[in-house]
Amino acid sequence: MLILTRHDVEALLTMPDAIDAVEAGFRQLAAGAVEMPQRLATVVAPHNGIHLSMPAFVAGDPDRDDPGTLTIKVVTVYNDNRTHYDLPTIHAVLLLHDARTGKPLALMDAEHLTAMRTGAVSGVATRYMARPDASVVTLFGAGAQAGPQLLAMAAVRPIRQVYVVALGDLAGFVARMTAELGILVTATGDVRAAVAAADILCTATNSPTPLFDGAWLKPGAHVNAIGAYTKTMRELDTATVRRSRVVVDRRQAAQVEAGDIVIPTEEGAIGPDHVVGELAEVVTGAIPGRTAPQEITLFKSVGLALQDAMAAALVYRRAVEQGMGQAVNL
Repeated sequence: MLILTRHDVEALLTMPDAIDAVEAGFRQLAAGAVEMPQRLATVVAPHNGIHLSMPAFVAGDPDRDDPGTLTIKVVTVYNDNRTHYDLPTIHAVLLLHDARTGKPLALMDAEHLTAMRTGAVSGVATRYMARPDASVVTLFGAGAQAGPQLLAMAAVRPIRQVYVVALGDLAGFVARMTAELGILVTATGDVRAAVAAADILCTATNSPTPLFDGAWLKPGAHVNAIGAYTKTMRELDTATVRRSRVVVDRRQAAQVEAGDIVIPTEEGAIGPDHVVGELAEVVTGAIPGRTAPQEITLFKSVGLALQDAMAAALVYRRAVEQGMGQAVNL
């Protein structure tokens, strides 16, 4: 079995390739070629944590002797880690099996993988839902998920300005992203102005309550909401959801895990038909991601195991090709 560290994953996985791999996964989902049980969540209440198990099988192509991809990711989200223990909020590992025999092929660090595939799915949604001329991004959050969101936006749209809204000292994050993207990245505390300026708005926080007033969104804006992952958390207010054409990563997941959708539904502010469809339907052309230039669009993601599987398969193939990783016998 091959052991792949975070350094290995960082070296092997680029954002443009991650976006293409995740899009291919959603095409497989649309074709009925994905087995993906609802992820199992174990609450660790005394320590303000949650333990998630996320299995997936993505079918391959028998004509190319491709057996498919079989993975399971185990991820923990502990919201007190940074303040109490100086540790990341998210820890994750992924196990990749040979889909033909079940043999373990690789164990890889999945913290960077998770951030990259989450950025990648926003990139796919933005590719199909944001206006082609979108050039200003407002980002809420500056944690592990934030940087890949910006990388993904810059990979699919001509971004020239980024505003970052987050708690704490943002100087390091702003400097790093400015250097990495080669565009102007600015920290701001003027939330209303930052929202009003955004062609694309990304929320990547652990906030349990809305981050901004949806009335501030300008016509034609696109929103990627990826931070809230339980039915009681919400980064978006009801006004944002009501004003938007809403697409989710998967209806089943959104109905039980996406507070951004669940709470307005329970309030009676939106009906079940307010979600127009899933991202798989958008990428295959079954439904449009955007129907008018002035329309506000919203992609709500809680994260799917197929995204991990597609990214991990790409990392493993490249590791084998380049002789990276450490082989071990169990």
